[in-house]
Amino acid sequence: MIEFSPQLLIDIPTIILIDLLLAGDNAVVIALAVKSLSPKERKLGITIGAGFAVVLRIALTFFAAQLLLTPWIKLIGGVLIFWIAIKLLTDSAEEQAGVHREHTLMSAIWYIMVADITMSTDNILAVAGTSKGSLPLLLFGLGLSIPFVVFTSNLLSNIMDKYPIVIWIGAAILGRVGAEMIITDPVVHNALHPSMPVEIGVQVLGALVVVAAGKLLTRRAT
Repeated sequence: MIEFSPQLLIDIPTIILIDLLLAGDNAVVIALAVKSLSPKERKLGITIGAGFAVVLRIALTFFAAQLLLTPWIKLIGGVLIFWIAIKLLTDSAEEQAGVHREHTLMSAIWYIMVADITMSTDNILAVAGTSKGSLPLLLFGLGLSIPFVVFTSNLLSNIMDKYPIVIWIGAAILGRVGAEMIITDPVVHNALHPSMPVEIGVQVLGALVVVAAGKLLTRRAT
């Protein structure tokens, strides 16, 4: 049970702020994944994707700290994020160029699930740390992320329809996330001991690599 206290009045707004700040990356993945679906399937994909995201986060909560310290986990996750970002980017670019590709609701949900598994650990730890072992607070924080992600995903997918440049910006953001995961993996970090400027530089490079790879693959396909 939640015990009402002055600290609770601090913890709840903190969890809400964490969800607002950290929902963006997941919303980008979902918006890119469902962009090519019909309006009806898009809404369904966003809802199912966000729902799966929260279920996965609850399941991963008990292993989050261990996952962040496990060698190779973040590195592999970062590589997966790179692949997803480039794949979604090239699919969207080819669609704009008139290249027909078959997109399904299940494939979109698959992208969303894989990306969320790899990207959610930091979010889970932030909410878990704020909840201080309180299961109701933890579930509140993870459950609250559903409406935030759904709203942001809907907004982003609609913006992407009107302004295709946002697709490239979204892919670049995922490239930054992937690079951050790789450079902060325990194996990589212990081997290189990168300074903060180096970590930032690697994240910028990751964003540029995704955009460059997307442009190159799109030109070859079209």
